[in-house]
Amino acid sequence: MSNKIKHHLTDDLLMAYAAGTLPEAFDLMVATHLSMCNQCRAQAESFDAVGGYVLEEQDETVAMNDKALAETMALIANGAPIAKPRRLGCSVLPSPLQDYVGGDVNDIRWRPIGMGVKQAILPTTGDATARLLFIPAGTAVPDHSHNGVELTMVLQGAFSDEVDHFARGDVEIADEDLHHTPTADITGDCICLAVTDAPLKFNKLMPRLFQPFLKI
Repeated sequence: MSNKIKHHLTDDLLMAYAAGTLPEAFDLMVATHLSMCNQCRAQAESFDAVGGYVLEEQDETVAMNDKALAETMALIANGAPIAKPRRLGCSVLPSPLQDYVGGDVNDIRWRPIGMGVKQAILPTTGDATARLLFIPAGTAVPDHSHNGVELTMVLQGAFSDEVDHFARGDVEIADEDLHHTPTADITGDCICLAVTDAPLKFNKLMPRLFQPFLKI
C-alpha cells in the first residue's frame, strides 16, 4: 500500500503524535494513516525511539508508591477483555477507524448534508473534530478555505482539487492559505476521514447558513 501513497504526514505531526500532544481527532488521523503507510510508520517509530532514549537519559527519578504495583495489577485484572483482532481483508476502514465506528463502512451512521454528500461525526474529545465524509462520484464539495488546519485522508475512491489528485491512503494538509474545491473522481464514490481544529470558511451563502447545524 505505502508505495502507492504520494501524500504523507509531516514530521511535525509524527513528532507530536509520538509526544502525545495531539488532540484525539488528530491522533486518530495519524493512527489511521500509519496503519496504511509503511513509510510514515517507520518514521513514527524512529521518533518513538528518540523519545525513549531521552527518557532513559533523564537523571531525575520519581519515587513509586508502595501500593503502585498492586494497584496496577488490579487495573489490569479489572480491565475490559482484549478484543480479538479484526480481519481487515478488503475493508474500507482501517482498524483504528473500525474501533470508532464499531465495524466497517456498512456500520457508519451517515447523515446527509446536501448534494448527495453525507457525513458521520466521530466521538472524539478536545477542540478538534473528526468526521467521515461520503462524496458521490463526480460531486464537488462547496469551495472553501480554512480558519485552521484540516487533514483529509482518502479511504475509498479519490478526489482532486487545486493542489493535486489524492487516492486511497493519501493525506491532504490544508491551512489558512488554501482555497479549494475538492471533487470526487467520476469513476467512483469517495470516502474520506477529515479532521479539523477550526470551522471551515465557505465562500457561498447557503453552505454558510447551514454550517452551524452541520458542525463543519
